[in-house]
Amino acid sequence: MTYFPAPHPATWAPGAPNKAGLDLEALAAAARLAGERETPWGRDLAAMVTSDFAERPPWNETLGLVRPRGGPNGLVLRGGHIIAEWGDTTRVDMTFSVAKSYISILAGLAWDRGLIGDPHDKVCLTVDDGGFDPPRNDGITWHHLLQQTSEWEGVLWDKPDLVDRNRAVGGRASTAPKGTHRDLHPPGEYWEYNDVRVNRLSLALLRLWRRPLPEVFRELVMDPIGASRDWEWHGYRNSYVEIDGRRVQSVSGGGHWGGGVFINARDQARIGLMLLRRGVWGTRRILSEAWLERILKPCPLYPNYGYLWWLNTERALYPSASARSYYARGAGGNLTWIDPDNDIVAVLRWTDPAAMDGFMKQTMAALGR
Repeated sequence: MTYFPAPHPATWAPGAPNKAGLDLEALAAAARLAGERETPWGRDLAAMVTSDFAERPPWNETLGLVRPRGGPNGLVLRGGHIIAEWGDTTRVDMTFSVAKSYISILAGLAWDRGLIGDPHDKVCLTVDDGGFDPPRNDGITWHHLLQQTSEWEGVLWDKPDLVDRNRAVGGRASTAPKGTHRDLHPPGEYWEYNDVRVNRLSLALLRLWRRPLPEVFRELVMDPIGASRDWEWHGYRNSYVEIDGRRVQSVSGGGHWGGGVFINARDQARIGLMLLRRGVWGTRRILSEAWLERILKPCPLYPNYGYLWWLNTERALYPSASARSYYARGAGGNLTWIDPDNDIVAVLRWTDPAAMDGFMKQTMAALGR
């Protein structure tokens, strides 16, 4: 029978039944590597937010909540059971761009309920707030926003899209300094990692749901999978809009300027396990398999990216992991690794990104791969 952990705060069943045949020394080495190779980021995240994204004032101004971080922690699931754990996996910390992958889940929930028709529909057909007006932005589709190919142009929450133009992420080199001019392409013809555009997607989804996105996420995802009530999702001090007479904060897709998702590793592991189980938790379907297929379809312009999830196409991101692995990745060493080939979910918090592939290599060795 497929195992799902009982709702928080019940004890997560130990992984003894799933340790048969594992190289326990290699597994311990993987956990030790993740715990000892701490991210080079300092624990004062307020300083990191203003200094580590290569931005000059006023573009580096922090707009949302920031808290100091804890030490490295994480866990590995196999068969849904915990087979390795290190550090304090109940500590709630910022996750940075892991939040983007949760926005993708919210978009899928909207699609499953008919709030989004075809992802290739233009956003302006259902979101009429001036953000998708001609002449530049009216051709943008939900698909473009989710694949980071929208080339949306504008200013949102005092941050211009220009701040993240020419951004080098995921091993892709930039031909010009970040934040400098680049001629924009038509929507769908250029891939670029841009936090302003993801925040514009978050606001568009808020317009569709007409409810705070954290409220939707709690009701449709976190409560059904038995997560704790400790997690939070924040926007910025200036990211409020009025929805049906109610003042609502539009949340951010990361902690680039503060805000984003604050969560512990165990709750993140539950989200990863739900996706590993093809959108199902117990007897309840959370997310459609059809949306998961869209999440995992490589973008032709950058095959290591799907719908706001990182893909390991041709093992280009992490050579030691399976090619079908996919990831939610956040700055500072935050990673959720989902490997359907080996029934693995791993969550790493504050581990040096340079050590991630080594961790996966040790984990694969523990499985005899």
